[in-house]
Amino acid sequence: MLRIFLFLSVNLMFILSAQAQKIFYKGLNSLELQTERIIKIYVPASYEKDKARLYPLTILLDGDYLFDVYVGNAKLFAERDKAPEQIIVGIMQNQDNERYTDCSYDKVSGLPTEDSDKFYRFIHMELLDYLSTNYRLSPFRTLVGNTLTANFINYFLVENNVAFDAFININPYYNPDMPVFLQNKLSTIDKQKVYYYLNSGSYNPKKRHDLIKKVAFMIESLKKPNILLRYDNFEKSTKTASIGQAIPLALSFIFDIYSAISKKEFDLNVANLSPADAIAYLENKYVEIEYLFGTNMKIRERDIYAIESIVIDQEDGEYLVPFGEMIQKLYPESPLSDYYIGMYYEKNERYKQALKQYKNGYAKIDKDSDDAEAYYQNIQRVLDIQKKIKQEEDLEKERRKAQKKLDKLNRAIEKEERARQKELEKEERAKQKELEKEARKKELEMSRKQREEAEKLKKEAWEKRKEEERKMREKYRKK
Repeated sequence: MLRIFLFLSVNLMFILSAQAQKIFYKGLNSLELQTERIIKIYVPASYEKDKARLYPLTILLDGDYLFDVYVGNAKLFAERDKAPEQIIVGIMQNQDNERYTDCSYDKVSGLPTEDSDKFYRFIHMELLDYLSTNYRLSPFRTLVGNTLTANFINYFLVENNVAFDAFININPYYNPDMPVFLQNKLSTIDKQKVYYYLNSGSYNPKKRHDLIKKVAFMIESLKKPNILLRYDNFEKSTKTASIGQAIPLALSFIFDIYSAISKKEFDLNVANLSPADAIAYLENKYVEIEYLFGTNMKIRERDIYAIESIVIDQEDGEYLVPFGEMIQKLYPESPLSDYYIGMYYEKNERYKQALKQYKNGYAKIDKDSDDAEAYYQNIQRVLDIQKKIKQEEDLEKERRKAQKKLDKLNRAIEKEERARQKELEKEERAKQKELEKEARKKELEMSRKQREEAEKLKKEAWEKRKEEERKMREKYRKK
């Protein structure tokens, strides 16, 4: 053991992996602790391949026991795309029972003792400074402790400036004042998002178990959306076994945002969104992933499919084009963008543009792949629609042509009918005119006769009058 310790203290790397990932010990000379502390570091294999990538940091207290369990789970989660790759640092605290002085607290005040305050400053200033200087770290930091060290990590949460984002408390041995410290601090945090994992079980003494449950209930009762809590109660377990249970559950909880959209996340956060808000939610999710975890990853195709139905079915598919354009930027080699934009044109009966987009997408597919035939159905469908439209247009053209002939024939018949009617009307007018002429002639004849008769009567009356006047004159002469 002494030889190993001396070997580590000269800051030499001890490589334990043959797959480019690095697990090694390092000795840090601490001014705060006035001694050298051993840390164990895990660096993912991708660290040397992507020089621009940043990595979230996890610091484990009780690194002697927790390091390998945590690293194993972290690698599994990263390989399954459930969490980002992390740089993991374990602080060795069990070579000479350092954990008891490192993490002790004052029985009266509940605050760190002089020795534990030095250990606090060692982590906060020296260790974080060393890691920030020597590694590409993202802003997201996790702190993990077990039993006594789990209580200690909470001092980093109740400080004025919280330096960590996630706290994994495995069976914490809370000091009696810690629940009050936590309540006072958490009630004042309004913007920073804090992930707080907590577990216990029937294997813990009742008083300790009840205190852990009390803390969980207190945090939950705060109802602060930025304080995220997960509490697991392992009824049929042991204190040792619970470590292996708690770590993967804590990883799943803390890195839930990193994972692809689950059914629970979809139902809770996405299902009732408009197409524009669903697209924005997806973009913001990956912006946050990149910011927190330093992982410049593209939006997963699985997540694209998750909101597909919202974009297609709502608002008549009006957001299919921006949806397709977003995918084009992410996956220019994928036919997905062409598919969605083509769908927009097809839904709006702009088949020429739809066919162009579908053909662009088909050109990106290996013709021997299983997807080629399925994708070609989009082209065939539009071609069939265009063919049907052409047939309908031809039928309509023939119908209009036949209708035109019929209309022309009807117009000719109507013209002929009008001419015949005009001729009949002309004959009728001529006949009427003749009748009128005869009537006028008769009327004139009658008028002539009447005039002659009147003249005759007038003449007779005049003759009669003259005769009477003659007789009257003769009568006067006789007298």
